[in-house]
Amino acid sequence: MAIPLKSLTKTKRTHPPVLALYGSGGIGKTSLAAEFPDPLYLFAEGEQPPNDVELPTLQDDNGDPKPIESFGELLDTFAQLLEEEHDFKTVIIDSLDAMERLVWAHTCSRMSWDTIDSNDKGSPTAFGKGYLEADNDWNEYISAVRALARNGIHVVQILHSEVKSHNDPVVDSYDRYKPKLQKRAVDIVMEKSDALLFISKRTSMKQVDKGFGKKESKPEGMSGSERVIFTDERAGFLAKNRFNMPASITYRKGEGFKSLSKYFYAAVTSAPVDEAA
Repeated sequence: MAIPLKSLTKTKRTHPPVLALYGSGGIGKTSLAAEFPDPLYLFAEGEQPPNDVELPTLQDDNGDPKPIESFGELLDTFAQLLEEEHDFKTVIIDSLDAMERLVWAHTCSRMSWDTIDSNDKGSPTAFGKGYLEADNDWNEYISAVRALARNGIHVVQILHSEVKSHNDPVVDSYDRYKPKLQKRAVDIVMEKSDALLFISKRTSMKQVDKGFGKKESKPEGMSGSERVIFTDERAGFLAKNRFNMPASITYRKGEGFKSLSKYFYAAVTSAPVDEAA
């Protein structure tokens, strides 16, 4: 079949991104997400925004904030955002690792399983087969959030972090931060999101004399107050972006969206210097 060369178009991005934002508790993930324009806050049981952040969210019959209680409810909410008129320009999902339990419950219900993972060799979910099947539901989720982005809605997925050993084939194993999701889900979310951003505190180290010619590295007393958004993978953490961002960006509360959004639609140029350096 011949390709109609006269009907080609440009690949330049014209719609908002799908972002995944992770870090330790209290680091400022939700505060940063709340800076995005006209947000709708979708949260799982046990999650809530900081006290100084007020966000529109779903409500129950009593008018109280209502958590997302099933994977189907989450997809239905996405469908409403695609099909109905509204003023929302951002969807915040808090947290994706809490929503993972809903994904597993949906997979188990769909397959008539008792558990997503079993140590019983005769179980249909043994040897990671349950997580493999859950890929289908994760991909359905990804299709939905990508559709939101194509329809002009920013998607900000909040995740907690954990420290896991990383087996590097070139050097000895070492610990690194990663999103708190099952490994297959991490791979899907990282691959399909436009950026995986890691928020942490910048810690300065100093050499302390221990005597007898020995020195020891110690964190400086006031270091750690500055928050940094890391956008590119390093040995200590997973990260990525498709926006030609600098490897690190200083996060100042109230200026996070402004600092990030200037890269979302920018033309591709040479890699910028770290803003947080």
